[in-house]
Amino acid sequence: MIWFAIASLSPLVLLGAACLWGGLWPLLALLYVSALVALLDQITRQLQTSTAGPGADLLSGVLAVGHLALLLAGLHAIAYMSWGEALPMGLAMGLFMGQVSHPNAHEMIHHPNRWMRRLGAVVYTSLLIGHHVSAHLRVHHVKVATAQDPNTARRGEGFYRYFLRAWMGSFWAGLQADNVVRSRKSPSPVAWTHPYLGYFGGAVVALSLIWISVGLEAVFAYVLIAGFAQSQIFLADYVQHYGLVRSVDASGRAEPVGPVHSWNAPHWFSSAMMLNAPRHSDHHLHPTRRYPELRLHPGMPVLPYSLPVMATIALVPPLWRRMMARRLALLGQSDPMA
Repeated sequence: MIWFAIASLSPLVLLGAACLWGGLWPLLALLYVSALVALLDQITRQLQTSTAGPGADLLSGVLAVGHLALLLAGLHAIAYMSWGEALPMGLAMGLFMGQVSHPNAHEMIHHPNRWMRRLGAVVYTSLLIGHHVSAHLRVHHVKVATAQDPNTARRGEGFYRYFLRAWMGSFWAGLQADNVVRSRKSPSPVAWTHPYLGYFGGAVVALSLIWISVGLEAVFAYVLIAGFAQSQIFLADYVQHYGLVRSVDASGRAEPVGPVHSWNAPHWFSSAMMLNAPRHSDHHLHPTRRYPELRLHPGMPVLPYSLPVMATIALVPPLWRRMMARRLALLGQSDPMA
């Protein structure tokens, strides 16, 4: 657990220092979550698994509370910073929230404890993408690697086109899935308990709190940072499922999810910072398995670089397509998703 704590908490500490003192601290935080992580990944490729215990939940809780505190403190600090400080501060916050807060919230919404699940939903709602909870649990894990999953990127599909399709698609797919689940309950749940009302209400509360406590300019900064963090969320899904398709039989039933239906990036430091989220095949095989216990499988598709580096490459679609075409062909994934 020590490497998970060091890798994920260090940027939070640096961002906390940036909130207090400004100066070079925002730049140091930005360099940590970008250049330093990429450099440390070159030391070795694999982080050993360990047994999940109380430390795993404690770290998740600290990261979630730290995320919420950073959101308010960071926006307050940006309001008083020069552009030279505010720009790296905003970028560092967006990267932290997309590459640490997101994997942590993702871990929490799969947690068996409902309070942990709710805290994970609060984190996503604070990033103005609360619907990701419903879409991920009720749609992505059921329909992954099929045309029915909005978050599975099709072969040849560039990230920018995918981002728009997946954002809107996951919003409506999650809403429809929640409606179906609620329609099967007896007695029918009251309207105000609908999860989407919670996502909307939480977003309004967050926006209002920032406006009242910091000011209108901070609201614009908040939306930009949340949008940047959301792009990291969708980049992760894009990279981890790009072009991988489950075969469908004559009855239209997709084959069971296997190790070959997710891309993995077993690079030690970024994996530790992202709470083993790049070990994605095992997560889809065992969604309730805690992050320290996620394993690597023989024959699973492996990316040539760490997940953050691959996400950066995905921002240049021609380069991304050229890099991934041969790897998909080797897996027998040569046809676009219907």
